[in-house]
Amino acid sequence: MMEATSSTSSLMQEASSTLLRLGPGSNVGIATSHRFQQRWHCRRGEASDIFLTWANVESKVHIVYMGERQHNDIELTTSSHHDLLSSVLGSREASVDSMIYSYRHGFSGFAAKLTDSQAQSIADLTGVVHVIPNRFYKRQTTRSWDYLGLSSSSPTNLLHETKLGEDAIIGVFDSGVWPESESFNDEGLGPIPSRWKGFCQKGEHFDPAKNCNRKLIGARFFYDGLQAALGEPFNVTEFNEYLSARDSVGHGTHTASTAGGSFVHNVSFGGLAYGTARGGAPHARLAIYKVLWHEAGTSADILKAFDEAIHDGVDVLSLSLGLDLPLYPEIDKRDLIDYGSFHAVANGITVVCSAGNSGPTAQTVEDVAPWVITVGATTMDRSFPTPIMLGNNRTLMGQGMFNGKDNGFVKLIYRENSELEDPIRCESLSSNDTWVAGKIVLCFTIGDGQGLVSAATNVFRAGALGMIVASNPTRNLFQYAGVPFIFVSFDVGTQVLNYFRSTRDPKVRLIPSKTYIGKRATTSVAMFSSRGPNSLSPAILKPDIAAPGVDILAAYPPSSIIKGYVFSSGTSMAAPHVSGIAALLKSLHPDWSPAAIRSALVSTGRLTRARFFINE
Repeated sequence: MMEATSSTSSLMQEASSTLLRLGPGSNVGIATSHRFQQRWHCRRGEASDIFLTWANVESKVHIVYMGERQHNDIELTTSSHHDLLSSVLGSREASVDSMIYSYRHGFSGFAAKLTDSQAQSIADLTGVVHVIPNRFYKRQTTRSWDYLGLSSSSPTNLLHETKLGEDAIIGVFDSGVWPESESFNDEGLGPIPSRWKGFCQKGEHFDPAKNCNRKLIGARFFYDGLQAALGEPFNVTEFNEYLSARDSVGHGTHTASTAGGSFVHNVSFGGLAYGTARGGAPHARLAIYKVLWHEAGTSADILKAFDEAIHDGVDVLSLSLGLDLPLYPEIDKRDLIDYGSFHAVANGITVVCSAGNSGPTAQTVEDVAPWVITVGATTMDRSFPTPIMLGNNRTLMGQGMFNGKDNGFVKLIYRENSELEDPIRCESLSSNDTWVAGKIVLCFTIGDGQGLVSAATNVFRAGALGMIVASNPTRNLFQYAGVPFIFVSFDVGTQVLNYFRSTRDPKVRLIPSKTYIGKRATTSVAMFSSRGPNSLSPAILKPDIAAPGVDILAAYPPSSIIKGYVFSSGTSMAAPHVSGIAALLKSLHPDWSPAAIRSALVSTGRLTRARFFINE
């Protein structure tokens, strides 16, 4: 993952902070004051470039893990942490200046700025289990619940047996929340459960009195670990962030509404996937823990969120984030999610994690601790067929999210190369390809599809009126500002190409997409979903389960072109589906352990046979 010049390679070896994944997408980098760069990739489709500055390679953030708490006095626990740190740093004042967090609720430990020699000295002290360098993590609808057999119109399913998950509390570790979304309305909810000990934290553009309610009962943010790693204040303006639990990137809002969003009627994306949006447990309460900033979060902050969530009283924790591959071996204790989730599960909290988006390659599954539920992604029984009418009146079918204007027949273009040249792939198209102007472009792709978004941007900037992309297997759909971007199989793409080659004046008409639901829309494991077997312990089967994670429509911060709900794909979208169902089970069986809930989820299932119909 890392790139560096030879002159900086030794410095890169010293840099103890690696990066963890927030979601599908693009590149995030970290640069030290010595101007070396570490490049890393978020899960496909959910990130943009960010560069962070490391101020001091000598004094770095470390997590001192001390295992279970020895007593229930949290102030005494924090004092003992300062005593231990003072014994190495030489004074209480130095300890206070160095310590970032005291972990004192679910387990014992602290995060502090330490040199390597200081970290080693602390590691040798009695009572210290491990000293671990701070690391960066990154992030990994209207139909999916009916597909899972949890229709709100059925009086006999788990959804109604649990009274819609009433009073279960779902904690979400992510990029925050957009509290004004209708998905977080508290209509029909009773008082906040008396066992809840958490709160909503005031911050930039976030007023607890206005933004929290009986649905959104907790909202906190953690960034001290990130700021200590940067060595300077986090520039919220540069990265369009909010110094609060408010979500600026949308990922957290999407996952939270998927897990426990309230009923919102008449939701669609430009007329596609029209219906009622809701979460898996629509009457569950939501507690938001913002640990991801723009595209990155540190293990120190995430571990503190675990500590507070255990104290607050959540029933389920949903995490759509993880480490980059390859995974660290079990004897190399670097993944702090393992530590936090272990103590959460020991305290009766079910922890659900996304499996990662590095598929279809084998042994790429992440978050493989045996005590968490690791979730892969599948398609569901919904598709968006888009008719492609050729100039000879033959109609073929593609898949797309085209909700724009039908422009009638338009000239079709395909760039032929000489036999001595490699074929032009979709990803190689640029804004300099002026030959696409005013035409619909046919192209083929055989790669992983990550360059298609930029290719679409280039082609449409050059004046193209649409794209037909031939790919096997077909990719995740996306909508591009009302311009048709249609996926077809290689077979269909070849038929379009044969028409182009055999016709003097080839034309094509792209007709706006429809929504198909039911048995004609076949389901499968998503191509991007990370596969097993578990690369650390193959005998421990991972992922545990798979859930819908392709083209999931859920809440999102509104903008001039986004009306509050968007499609998104990734195991980040699959994990909150399972979190919502876990909350339903916890509501129905409050005495069930996380192991019992996991067993019920992975060992039961039934075949659903949905009727087929078209939603115009």
